Amino acid sequence: MIAIRPRWTRTAALVCLLALTAGGCGLSAELDRERNPERRPTPTKTRAVPPPAPTSPEPSPAVAVQREHGCPPSGLRVGTGSVDGAMGLRAMTLTLTNCGKRTREMNGYPTVRVLDETGAPLTGVHTAEGTGKVFMAPDSPRPEPFKLRPGETAHATLYWRMAAEHGTYLRVAPDEVSDAVNVRPREPLDIGPENTLGTTAWALES
Repeated sequence: MIAIRPRWTRTAALVCLLALTAGGCGLSAELDRERNPERRPTPTKTRAVPPPAPTSPEPSPAVAVQREHGCPPSGLRVGTGSVDGAMGLRAMTLTLTNCGKRTREMNGYPTVRVLDETGAPLTGVHTAEGTGKVFMAPDSPRPEPFKLRPGETAHATLYWRMAAEHGTYLRVAPDEVSDAVNVRPREPLDIGPENTLGTTAWALES
């Protein structure tokens, strides 16, 4: 003989089954209370963020130039001005400051070479003492000897005609016997190829 269970028993079992499916009939909550009786927040795992990759230093310039600050070992600092131009003629001021401790005897022209961005001389560009070989350049006074005392600045002017190739650096020596330094003017010289750079003589700034 088959026993027949009351209908209410099957109904209660069905209700419990649904409750287990939805919330575990409170079982998961009870287990959580046993594991964490003080009801502290459960820590969550965080993904470690890798440190930023080190940045590479700025590349060194292709050409070693005079330091921007301080006094060079020679005691003389070379400087350049802006480029002025009209009707194809260009001009730039060149300065020489005595930042050392001894007086310098000056008499003559600067020695200048025009270099490209790699430091190589521009093909065919040569320097002339005076401005007579630069079309439309003003006359250059003859050099006169003077003393360049500590703290004083002398100047000369460079003249050239506009051309297609840019000179990025200038290699400058105060005279034919002094050591030369490389400087980068504020603006390139549009002088090459096959051109003449005229220079005035050094003169003491008034």
